[in-house]
Amino acid sequence: MTTDVMIDSMGGTSEWPDAGFPGIKINPDTLMPGIVNEEVCNLALQASTDPADRIMVLLAEGHAADAAELLAEARYNDPESFRLRTFEAEVLRVSKRFDRAVDLFRQLLGEVQGTELEALAHQHLGRAYYAGGNTAAAVDEFAKALDLRVAGSADAALIYSSTVALQRARNVLEMSS
Repeated sequence: MTTDVMIDSMGGTSEWPDAGFPGIKINPDTLMPGIVNEEVCNLALQASTDPADRIMVLLAEGHAADAAELLAEARYNDPESFRLRTFEAEVLRVSKRFDRAVDLFRQLLGEVQGTELEALAHQHLGRAYYAGGNTAAAVDEFAKALDLRVAGSADAALIYSSTVALQRARNVLEMSS
């Protein structure tokens, strides 16, 4: 595991949105997950029996090839898992294959439209657009994710994550115009 702790432009990580696994948060500048507490992450990983958790950590570390290998086995055992399918697109994003990641997230979004997973799909699609440099599309997707999360009374951490992503993308878009 990496020993580097990513620090945002404010010099800390306490305001970073949670990424869904202990010790990993979303960097508010890059909008990508990063390990902020290696000890907590390691302990949670040791206690987990879910291969998706190990895949998430590998992706946060930027190890796309290792994540893809573990993902192939996990998908064989659970081919319909939405979480594993999103990790497939995340492997593409980490590998800088942004167009392919966007295509896969758009496909997943079409499959979960109208369900409780729709907001998550919009959030992931927004991150893929943002990573690929399509900030305007990212703003649209983050706004949709936030609207759905607020309308559905989602957990405050999810609403916060969408709010941070939307604000960052809007700021980047404003600076570029």
